[in-house]
Amino acid sequence: MSTRFHDKVILITGATSGIGRAVAERVSAEGAKVVLAARGREAGEALAATLHGEGRDVLFVPTDVTVGAEVERLVSTAVEHYGRIDGAFNNVGAATAYGPVADITEDAWSADLALNLNSVFFGLKYQIPALQSAGGGAIVNNASNLGVTGAVGMASYSAAKHGVVGLTRSAALDTATAGVRINALITGGVDTPLLRGAMGANPADSIRAAGALHPVGRIAQPEEIAAFVAFLLSDEARFITGAALAIDGGMTAA
Repeated sequence: MSTRFHDKVILITGATSGIGRAVAERVSAEGAKVVLAARGREAGEALAATLHGEGRDVLFVPTDVTVGAEVERLVSTAVEHYGRIDGAFNNVGAATAYGPVADITEDAWSADLALNLNSVFFGLKYQIPALQSAGGGAIVNNASNLGVTGAVGMASYSAAKHGVVGLTRSAALDTATAGVRINALITGGVDTPLLRGAMGANPADSIRAAGALHPVGRIAQPEEIAAFVAFLLSDEARFITGAALAIDGGMTAA
């Protein structure tokens, strides 16, 4: 494995499971110091202990990314501990409201936007100045395929993820000459604990059915997404900014 993140500090939200965990494992294996952020203290401390046991340099900071003050504390803690941050992956997100638009309550609408859009805004708000102070870096925001498409019964989630794409593009233009690159990730189905938990009693059958919606005939493994995120965070992607990049098995193309 390469050492392209040697002496780099990467901050990851939603770091304890699925894509976030896979990215943490990938970039730390390539030499990064990793700041893990998640709401679940027990899961966060367990992952930090596992990575420490493998000789990785990691710091876990319990964080509710829907609260701006907590995200500010997360970034300041990372900078205090490591001296800077060089990259960030804003990965938190989940659908919390389902059904026709007319049936979505105001509270459910607000909750979906808080988790999926406000969290990214707070991340960018505090990560961008930290990256600028460090001389530049990269941010990747997880928008999902519903950042560029719609879905029956998922209006608030799709609206939030479309917002992530627009926010990413605008923020990237703000920072284009400041050495900070910002891109959005357009994922299809990914085999994560969150997805399996939403599949009901027969997740294996449901995952096969989900795979059939992708032209390649399957959903992704978290490690496949992590490889792409690591590339976008690395200096190898230094000419890529303001993009919404699909890694979805051809799903949005179809």
